Amino acid sequence: MRRSVLGFISALLLVTIATGCAEGRDEPGSEEQAAQDGLVLAVGSEPETGFDPVKGWGRYGSPLFQSTLLKRDDQLKIVNDLATGYKVSGDGLTWTVKLRGDAVFSDGEKLTSDDVKFTFDTAASGGSSIDLTNLESVEAAEGQVKFKLKKPQSTFVYHLITTGIVPEHAYSDGYAEHPVGSGPYTFVQWDKGQQLIVQANPNYYGDKPSFKRLTFLFLQEDAAFAAAKAGSVDVAYIPSTFSSQAVKGMRLEDIKTVDNRGIAFPYVKAGAKTDEGYPIGNDVTADETIRKAINTVIDRQRLVDGILEGYGSPAYTAVDGLPWWNEQSVIEDGDAAAAKQMLADAGWKDTNNDGIVDKGGLEAVFTLLYPSGDMTRQALALAASEMVQAAGIRMNVEGKSWDEIEKLMHSNAVLLGWGSHDPLEMYNLYSSIYGGVDYYNTGFYANESVDKWMDKALDARSEQQSLEFWKKAQWDGQTGLSAKGDAPWAWLVNIDHLYLVNDKLDIGEQRIQPHGHGWPITDNIEDWAWRE
Repeated sequence: MRRSVLGFISALLLVTIATGCAEGRDEPGSEEQAAQDGLVLAVGSEPETGFDPVKGWGRYGSPLFQSTLLKRDDQLKIVNDLATGYKVSGDGLTWTVKLRGDAVFSDGEKLTSDDVKFTFDTAASGGSSIDLTNLESVEAAEGQVKFKLKKPQSTFVYHLITTGIVPEHAYSDGYAEHPVGSGPYTFVQWDKGQQLIVQANPNYYGDKPSFKRLTFLFLQEDAAFAAAKAGSVDVAYIPSTFSSQAVKGMRLEDIKTVDNRGIAFPYVKAGAKTDEGYPIGNDVTADETIRKAINTVIDRQRLVDGILEGYGSPAYTAVDGLPWWNEQSVIEDGDAAAAKQMLADAGWKDTNNDGIVDKGGLEAVFTLLYPSGDMTRQALALAASEMVQAAGIRMNVEGKSWDEIEKLMHSNAVLLGWGSHDPLEMYNLYSSIYGGVDYYNTGFYANESVDKWMDKALDARSEQQSLEFWKKAQWDGQTGLSAKGDAPWAWLVNIDHLYLVNDKLDIGEQRIQPHGHGWPITDNIEDWAWRE
């Protein structure tokens, strides 16, 4: 990747800012000195909507300033945070959450059940990125909160995991820019486009973090790498293209993820239009054999080795490696001969001797879109396009702006990326009711059996009870949403998250990370410490 002059200038400017913020910081020594120390981090992009959980802050990582009712540990097990426990009624409609009594906001005000109710009521009232349409009501009582649902929903637990609690007394239109919460850190300063400064919350009820001050620099990946080489950041997120370059005083941390990239196919034939007048469907990709042949011919390990420099893994679903993943969804890939035979058996033949198969006068040609400016997606799209040619299929690759993609994504294949610790994302991507909704089910995929399995998963009374149904939605032995079933997607790779980390810094045990939005590496910030 070519580093821009602007990138280096930006890096130098922000490194100067960070150095000023961390002035007086010495090398780590005694335990007392380490506790006084601060860190400078360049670990992700600036959140466009600020630090309000109601607007989505914390969805792909710890909300940092706010606490959540529940959270996941490093093994992705659900554990308590603000809650001391919860129970679900037999009919699955009432969730009762008991609250700890020692949590206070950073301004000293006690966190109560009224604040929990306010948070969820505000999120449910509209204008929120949190889908609480199934929430009937929230009742606050002394030391507990009752959530009443319209219908059973096992995935409601993930709203309790990801939604940071905001204070009713201090919430206003400007909250996103000056957040008050009960999390491990408190807000100090946000210089938009440059940096965020936070400090440890002395009122935090949990394990106190070792570092009293964190400075987050908002740098492009090339500028973050430049800052790491200059020795001015303690942690920097970098792309795989920089992974082979050693940086003095820093080590490379390779963290596994479900930050996936895949090709979403139009699932239905052409002809319909959205309410906005955008075309729906594609006659080529509506053919199941075409989709399965593409899944079969693409060599995912080659993509990992050639484009990700080995820092990734082949992807077969949107949920590889998570508790609700069905390992039977893995297929044999990289097999051009098998893909060709599959097409031939279905009547796709190269009647024009031009290297492209056709059937009934329809050539196996369609367009694959990717967001222009995303070099990794561009490289994946071009490599996948080259691979499918071996089966007699032509994918014409085009980079477009997101505004353009929105108009074309229901009638063309699109290279998208997802990845969440919430199985509800899988539901959104494949449920028939989400056909054409936002960027979810762009291809209008629908399978009655898949819908039924996912409805059963939602109707379960716990995450553990739901796992079997999520897995069967992927493949139940006869059908499913995976490449072994209907193949509405060709998932390509899971991208490892790579960080350059100060050799003297211990960042604890890192869990499998979700999609790159947010700062998931800080999920366990309380465990970070200088090495002895």
